[in-house]
Amino acid sequence: MKWFVGSDHAGYQLKQHLGEVLRELGDEVVDLGTDSEASVDYPDYGAAVARCVAAEPGTLGVVVCGSGNGIAMAANRVPGARAAVATEEYAARMARAHNDANVIAFGQRITGPGVAEQALRAFRDTPFEGGRHQRRVDKLEALSADRASATAADGPAPDTGSKDRD
Repeated sequence: MKWFVGSDHAGYQLKQHLGEVLRELGDEVVDLGTDSEASVDYPDYGAAVARCVAAEPGTLGVVVCGSGNGIAMAANRVPGARAAVATEEYAARMARAHNDANVIAFGQRITGPGVAEQALRAFRDTPFEGGRHQRRVDKLEALSADRASATAADGPAPDTGSKDRD
């Protein structure tokens, strides 16, 4: 099984740990960064993992930031990526079984390495059930397609004068 992993600085240690767990299971792991605890921006790494997963069907991704939320939001902006935040094993299992999630997100500040490892193993070993869940996943994909076409048709966002309010 091939995985892409990425994190920001706040998720670096957990990403390293989970990547090693996957390697010990015999899986291929492509680490897209970050490579230290120096401050970086989570959207860059969440999107990078999601793009790789979306481009290579059958692969999976792991993304980690402080809470798991921001990096999952970034990953979910990429068409074809379905990222789910998991804080424990059941959430991870259901993300695969019912939602066909292909990226799992963790928060290093929320989920300890032991619990994250259990959740990762559940995510890895749980197949998508298909059936009634497939039509729901199809609807998620349609939303991604709608969003992509609307963004392209709308052009750039209007200037709201908020440049001075960062």
